[in-house]
Amino acid sequence: MPLIPRWRYMTPQARQQTRRLALGIGVLVLLLVLKLPLPWLLLAGAAWWLRGRLQR
Repeated sequence: MPLIPRWRYMTPQARQQTRRLALGIGVLVLLLVLKLPLPWLLLAGAAWWLRGRLQR
């Protein structure tokens, strides 16, 4: 069974959720690899959340 369902059969909402999840995991891995301090991680997370709320 594939980790990600077949893209062409997914609804637009499911595609958007998949992209967001992949982006979030990618950012988290990048931040962990760069070993940024916790306050910077929290600040970046708050900025990302705020940006998402303002775009709606």
